[in-house]
Amino acid sequence: MLGVLLAASTAQRQPAPVMGVGGADWLVRPERIQEEDPDRMLAALEIKKGSVVADIGAGVGYHVWRLAEIVGPTGKVIAEDIQPDMIQLLRRNIEQRKLRNVEIILGTPVDPKLPAASVDLVLMVDVYHEFSQPAVMMRQIQRALKPNGRVVLVEFRKEDPDVPIQPLHKMSVQDVRSELEPLGFKFQRVLDFLPWQHILIFTNGS
Repeated sequence: MLGVLLAASTAQRQPAPVMGVGGADWLVRPERIQEEDPDRMLAALEIKKGSVVADIGAGVGYHVWRLAEIVGPTGKVIAEDIQPDMIQLLRRNIEQRKLRNVEIILGTPVDPKLPAASVDLVLMVDVYHEFSQPAVMMRQIQRALKPNGRVVLVEFRKEDPDVPIQPLHKMSVQDVRSELEPLGFKFQRVLDFLPWQHILIFTNGS
């Protein structure tokens, strides 16, 4: 029955194509500060010093170097991406900033290759809607979470027609809940203070 529910919830949504390395410049565009307010977004998550945070679909590391400062030297950021070319850019950015608390992982479209029961928080910024097999991927993420670990999705608001993003790259709160809750993730709250995106927070219900 669970498989039927998952199939029904995802069958209605076409995954967006994965952004290739050709879009790397867009990830660090100056306008992103105004459009997405990354520092305020991360501050709202109240991540503690010493935490282990995984950034799935980390791209060039736009949020990774911010997270590295937040968790501090006793914490760790796991930066994951599925594209070797993007990993190269990510690695270069981390080395240039001399960050010692970042681990870089090349994942696959169905497995982020995270260690089991090791992560306090998994962050996915404008990423979840690109998963080709979201249920399979989220099972692997669930396995990597510590008890009461959190999953945070930041997605462009499908509910708002004024958000100037292609429809395939938008998700509603109900879209996300209908896919994650059948897997056992517990919805905690949604934050809507960002200009174009909402922040959806879940805990590991397993």
